[in-house]
Amino acid sequence: MQQPFMRIPFTGALPAAKIVPSDASTPQRAISALAAFLSAPSRSNLSDATVILSGAGISVASGLADYRGSAGTYILNKTYRPIYFNEFIENHEARKRYWARSFLGWTTLHRARPNLAHDAVRDLGRLGLVRSVITQNVDSFHSKSHPDLKTIELHGYLRSLVCLSCRTHYSRELFQQDLSRLNPSWAAFLEDILTSGALDTEDPKERKAKGMKTNPDGDVDVKDAPYTTFRYPPCPNCLASPVLKDGNHERVEVDADGAWSNASTGGVLKPAVIMFGESIIPGVKVSAEKAVNEAGKLLVLGSSLATYSAWRLVKQAKERGMAIGVLNLGGVRGEAELFAGAIESSAAAVRIELPVEEVLPGVVKALASQGSPTKEPMKSERAF
Repeated sequence: MQQPFMRIPFTGALPAAKIVPSDASTPQRAISALAAFLSAPSRSNLSDATVILSGAGISVASGLADYRGSAGTYILNKTYRPIYFNEFIENHEARKRYWARSFLGWTTLHRARPNLAHDAVRDLGRLGLVRSVITQNVDSFHSKSHPDLKTIELHGYLRSLVCLSCRTHYSRELFQQDLSRLNPSWAAFLEDILTSGALDTEDPKERKAKGMKTNPDGDVDVKDAPYTTFRYPPCPNCLASPVLKDGNHERVEVDADGAWSNASTGGVLKPAVIMFGESIIPGVKVSAEKAVNEAGKLLVLGSSLATYSAWRLVKQAKERGMAIGVLNLGGVRGEAELFAGAIESSAAAVRIELPVEEVLPGVVKALASQGSPTKEPMKSERAF
């Protein structure tokens, strides 16, 4: 029986970056090396197309927190521990805490926009060099920046919720309004911190100085906050018509204001993301594997590959003999294995340790000036 494709964090130490080619440590050298990697022909039995695998590092320039970068949550907040799937589905108090912190972080996440790195991915698609994108991110920036370039959201997305009972999806934006109505004191607190600008800075150290710890995926932790007072609504579909389970209708009960009651047995809404300890949706797993199999090169952008679901795809690419490139600040899981025997003059491997947004736009410019065939004229503005 095939093992579940699960989102599991890697807790081991990450190695130092092995720069390939060794002179690709400056932006200009890095741009030249990555342009050569993307434009070089693949092995005779493989496609020349590239599949991109992106992680939290690509969205840092949009003001979002990452996990393991130099200013990442695991570096600045040593006590941070993400919620696990089993905790969320089994524990009412854990859900209160999760939704309270998500409530505080949603406005900033919702206002954030794709950055130059996402637009560069779009342009690489228009140049005909990138066929598809697999992203571990849940911010929907790829689909916003390049809706016409196939994007596989490996770990789901925060723009919607899904009911654990009936599987109906529900808008996260509408859910935020529900949370405000059920938690007026929290809504007033959120308005105060937004007015004060406490969440405006992109520097996690500054946010911490203002009493906030901002973590990935729109999570904001406030010291000594009364999370147990927070309330959240049930699935409206299940409230109106509870689903049948094991021959009995699940019970969905609410308090006088419409908040989910702990006496309920169903109707719990969960973010449409793959939490740690949760299995990747089978159809998504198949699509990701297919995207790797249809490409001749894999380019990792802003990821340390610390979750097994991502690392497994890179192993798949390595076993197929695909060229592998990595553009990421900090070490990468299995770095020595990925770049063992890499030849300096070869375009079959590239490893760069610079911010994605500082390198990838320059790569697009270099490739466009070389006359790479374009599928359509490139535009500088975003189509949203």
